[in-house]
Amino acid sequence: MKIELENNKVFFNKGSNKEEIHPFWLRERVDGEEFLDKGTQQRLFDPSTMNSNIIIERAKINGNFLEINFNDGVTTKLDINKISSEFSNKDTVIKSINKIKWDSSLKNIKNFIYKENFFDSKEMHDLLVSFYRYGFVVIENVPTKNNFIVNFANSVGSVRRTNFGEHFNVRSKLNPNDLAYTTLHLSPHTDNPYRNPVPCIQLLHCIENEVSGGYSTLVDGYTVTENLKKEDYEAYKILSEIKVKFKFIDKNVVLEDWSELIKLDENSEFKQVRFSPRLDYVPMLDKKTLESYYKARKKLSDLYNSEKNRIEFKLKPGDLMMMDNYRVLHGRTKFDPEEGKRFLQGCYIDFDSTEGKLRHLKRKFK
Repeated sequence: MKIELENNKVFFNKGSNKEEIHPFWLRERVDGEEFLDKGTQQRLFDPSTMNSNIIIERAKINGNFLEINFNDGVTTKLDINKISSEFSNKDTVIKSINKIKWDSSLKNIKNFIYKENFFDSKEMHDLLVSFYRYGFVVIENVPTKNNFIVNFANSVGSVRRTNFGEHFNVRSKLNPNDLAYTTLHLSPHTDNPYRNPVPCIQLLHCIENEVSGGYSTLVDGYTVTENLKKEDYEAYKILSEIKVKFKFIDKNVVLEDWSELIKLDENSEFKQVRFSPRLDYVPMLDKKTLESYYKARKKLSDLYNSEKNRIEFKLKPGDLMMMDNYRVLHGRTKFDPEEGKRFLQGCYIDFDSTEGKLRHLKRKFK
């Protein structure tokens, strides 16, 4: 794309076509000290109260800058690269990171090492890029004292508090309100599908792990559903169209929300998976539709539970795993509490946490 001038009008040339940029669009972006607070980058004027009938009286390109005189007496100097970056109307930081599909063949993915000044480092930038590529990341040597997971989460963004608390302790206990607090095998699932909105990112921090079992398992819901789309489009279609009710009940709260098992965005592309078959309730539909739906759900479940799609590893004390709860399903193998202690702590943050942190670090390290 290229900025061009013609008779004091500003155009952007896409190659295939050339369009004029509205003068008021440029007037909104004046960034002199009298118009923009340098600390917050917030406007010192309100464009919604202004007359949009703005005219460019003079325009000139000077190196990488566009110099403009408007008819209301304002003169500005705009960075052409900054203007051009807005033409795509897309997030050029997050959306530009391509998802990497993976299955059980995934090997040698980098684990990151926690160290002093970690949260504002180039290493944190690289960690977040890896997180968006694979949907998860593991950080080693994270302090295990004083509920440090909360400090970690709040240093990336802000903890998303739930009815389980600011953070929760994953260990077996009597009369649990969730199967996570048992020693049972946990099949691949996403967390909290009954919430609106569903927590975006889960952090799990290993504090103690003395048992021989209790391996962590991960499945890439993006890979699985994209493969299902190619192999059995009718199954994919019905699972992305019919909403089911997810429900959680304990003595203090009843949580419900409806969603497709495969949720698509406005462009019919992958957005989210929700899968927790101990908590879902399929609505009353005609028998033929339900037969198709149950068949499709069974096929999806088989793919999620297939060894071909699962990676398995053991977290050691100090390991902290961060997972995209919209993409990655997690589980756990069974373990024997008689062998020793297994204690993890967990909490949630939302995507604005990692997105905001990554944009900041990309700006810092250019």
